[in-house]
Parts: sequence; C-alpha cells; structure tokens
Amino acid sequence: MNILFTCAGRRNYLINYFKKALKGNGKVFAADMQATAPALIDADVAIIAPSIYDDSYIDFLKQTIEENNIKAIISLNDLELPILSKNKETLEVLGAKVIVSNPNAINIAFDKWETVKFLENNNLKTPKTFIELSLAKTALKNGSLKFPVVVKPRWGSASIAVDFAEDEEELDLVYKLQTNKLKKSILAKASKDDLDRAILIQEKIKGVEYGMDVLNDLEGNYYNSFVREKLSMRSGETDKAISVINSDLSNIGSTIGSQLKHIGNLDCDVFYDGKDFYVLELNPRFGGGYPFSHEAGVNTPAIYLDWLSGETNIDKHNKYKDGIAFAKCDRLLDITKGL
Repeated sequence: MNILFTCAGRRNYLINYFKKALKGNGKVFAADMQATAPALIDADVAIIAPSIYDDSYIDFLKQTIEENNIKAIISLNDLELPILSKNKETLEVLGAKVIVSNPNAINIAFDKWETVKFLENNNLKTPKTFIELSLAKTALKNGSLKFPVVVKPRWGSASIAVDFAEDEEELDLVYKLQTNKLKKSILAKASKDDLDRAILIQEKIKGVEYGMDVLNDLEGNYYNSFVREKLSMRSGETDKAISVINSDLSNIGSTIGSQLKHIGNLDCDVFYDGKDFYVLELNPRFGGGYPFSHEAGVNTPAIYLDWLSGETNIDKHNKYKDGIAFAKCDRLLDITKGL
C-alpha cells in the first residue's frame, strides 16, 4: 500500500510513523516543490513537485498515482486542501484514496470567519471576533471588547502574520501592516477575493492552551479525540506538551467531528480561561502537535491503513494515556542531494 504525502515539508515524524505502520507492505512517497525539504530525506521515494498553483499540478498528481501505484494521498498544507478537495473524484478514479474533507468542511476551517460562525452555530464558545476594523473599534469603545486583541488573517495558515495590539494606536498600525503583508505573502491568492475583509480582530483569551486531534473515519464519522496541554510553543507549533484525558474537551471534539464531518485527522486549538473552553482554530489535517498524541498511545497511521484496507476494528491502535509528556528537538539532515 503506497502512500503519497504532498507538500511534505518538515513533517518527518509522519513519514517515519507511516513507514513503521506499513511494516514493509508498501512505500512512503513524499512530494514537495523544494528539493531540500527535510521530509524528502526520510521518505522511501522523494519526488519534486510543481507549485500547487501551477496549471500542471493535478496532472502531476495523476501521473504520480499511475506510475507508482499510489493508494492514498495525504496533504500536509492548508493551502493545498481546497485544491485536492475540488479534484478528489478525478484523482480517486485512478485508484488512490484522497484523504481530504469535502469543500464545505475545508471552507469552514480555512476561512476563520466561517470557523467562528460554525462554532457559534453548534453552541461552542469561541473568542469574540470582528471582520471589520470599525466594528472592532466600536466594541472597544463600548467595552464589549478589551485590549489586548489578536489581529490575524481571515484565511490563515501556520500562524503566518498573527499579531497582537495593546491599544488603539497599535491596532491601527498592526492592521495596516497586516494588509500590506497579505498582499506579499503566500496567503495573497487566498485573500484576493475579499481583501477589504481579509483581516480579523479577535478577543485574546488568557489561560491554559490545549491542542486536540479530532479523528473521523474516511466517511466522516466521528471516532475519538486526543487532547494535549501545550507546555510551550515555538514558531507557531507545539514544542512541549502533556497528554490529557478530559470529558469536557472530548465532548467538544465529538461536536466538532460529528457536525463538521471532516475526513481523517483534524487539529484544533482550545483555551480554558478557568471557567469556559474556547475553540480557536480548526485545521483538517495532521498538525504539528500530532506526535504528542502518537507518543501518548494513539497510532493514527495504523488506523488509516486499516481503514484503507476495509478493517473497522481499530481500537487496538488506541491506547491513549493521560500524563505522557514529550518535547521536540532539532535534528540535522544531509540535504546535499537536493541542492
């Protein structure tokens, strides 16, 4: 069973988890537009891909599927998810299962304004959020919103261009800076259709931060949630964390999975202010916090492989335990061949 990771980037841990789960019964292929992408080093087969926005990208995937007998495609990039979702049927005709959610679920997660509406419609708390600067300023003046506030792209990925404002002067400066940043960043294409409302102003929640993997099966049915308390962050990703089993958080995960009906793993952030839990982000893919869930006892790669093979008895891969703490550290790789 050959597995293809697209936009593989730095997710070496996933490459190696899947290689171990395959037990030699298939290869892990990794594709990235950069020949020096670290994940290509650990893959069984490394492939240089065109940009996801290149007109030839879908043809590249078709050719890769046919030439390498690919049975599943897993994307690790938020910006690619809408593209794969749109072309899912076209690719699956060739025999590869594209593990990506439907366009509606992708849009709800990728568009942070739609995320807010989805959460509120399902009675889940989320920070107060404003899509227009003038409305945020009115709320700040009448006291329904207070500084500091978070200023972030409506269509965001990997904490790109997330800033904080402590007063109105900073808010004006940060908002203008974000507008300029968006036009020059990888988020420009995603934001171009509504640039005047492409930045959100959001209440900043103080408290304990959790990451959660919400796992649905390949038909979008909820399976389980796996929670970790974030002990420290680095460059927008969890750096240290400890596994947590909490019924309130599990219920939140159940609501998200059952109502969103995403496919496979979804990474999300939740804050606890001492009284309530607030959901911040939904990312329907493997996130940077997945290794902490894996090391605490849930083997999602093995679960994926069973589901792909038609096996439904996957509880044997779930031995999740409370109180398991791990930390990430850097690793050097020889990327000479990619230069």
